[in-house]
Amino acid sequence: MISTSAAWLAFFLFAGMITYAGIKDVATMTISNRLVVALLASFAVLAPAAGTDIATISSSIFVASGVLACTFVLFSLGWIGGGDAKLLPVAVLWVGPELSLQFVLYASVIGAALTLALLQFRKMPLPVILEKNAWSRRLHAPETGIPYGAAMAPAALLLLPESHWFSALL
Repeated sequence: MISTSAAWLAFFLFAGMITYAGIKDVATMTISNRLVVALLASFAVLAPAAGTDIATISSSIFVASGVLACTFVLFSLGWIGGGDAKLLPVAVLWVGPELSLQFVLYASVIGAALTLALLQFRKMPLPVILEKNAWSRRLHAPETGIPYGAAMAPAALLLLPESHWFSALL
């Protein structure tokens, strides 16, 4: 009973938190350290409670650690933001090692589409209706980066039904 309840909780908690991260990144261009830590702590508690075997947990940690090393290199080169560098490996931890490559690929494709759309949006004048909002002015500014959390969220949500969390529910 606890494993099914923990799996349901994990499934919806991760879906909600990754969605929140994506929306928050668009609105503020930041991904909170508290959110990343909350995702880590939730995984640490819910994975064993949901009945995830130690091999899956260990391999998830191993793959996420490798992704963390890669994202810190990308961050040090100025190619991604610090929040993105932390959220990507935590999301990989949650989707699991078997879906990690697919997740990174989905996030990259969605991120490329988002980047192209924002570049086009930034070439146009900001619509009057959006000038009142600080988040839309910030998103429109050419010197602003790309809110990559907005690409990671749908990528994770697309793969969540294929993850070990969902299989624990069946």
